[in-house]
Amino acid sequence: MNLNYRSLGWRLVLIGLFTVILQVAAVSQVKVFGVNADLVPLVAASVGLICGALPGAVFGFALGLLLDFALVETVGVASLILLTIGYATGRLRELRDPQGAIVPLLVGAAATAAAQIGFSLLTFLLGQEVPLGWALLWELLGTVAFNAAIAIPVYLVVRRCLLSVLPEDPRRRRRRAYTTGGLSPLSRS
Repeated sequence: MNLNYRSLGWRLVLIGLFTVILQVAAVSQVKVFGVNADLVPLVAASVGLICGALPGAVFGFALGLLLDFALVETVGVASLILLTIGYATGRLRELRDPQGAIVPLLVGAAATAAAQIGFSLLTFLLGQEVPLGWALLWELLGTVAFNAAIAIPVYLVVRRCLLSVLPEDPRRRRRRAYTTGGLSPLSRS
């Protein structure tokens, strides 16, 4: 059991490093319809949905800290936002246990909207320039739509990376059919 948690931690570290490197080096350079994808809130939300609230919050904080250091921005802004996203999606998993196929899409769109609005609000509160108006609205809606389109593949990749090291969830265990072996007085012989 201890080996699984150690292996889970190393996989989360590798996923976080790969996500930040991919976001900074490649994804942020490609624009589609004037907006670019933001993998970071999608990965934080996916880890929260797969692992739970506490691992989601810790992963979101570490991912935000790594992103702030990589982009040389105000340290703690991304950490606060991604911690909230990881924790909220983890609590959603723990309280509701959503099983639908569309859940990663909805959670990804909500996480992206929360990240975009949170970044804009915290940037404004810190006294930095925020382009208010149609430019901010277009970037917000475009990024949410673009991230919603790629949310399910990102969730599936993260799930594929983490599923083998997660402990078995007793709620998802399939029940065996009850068989009497012919000893029941109700069964026909």
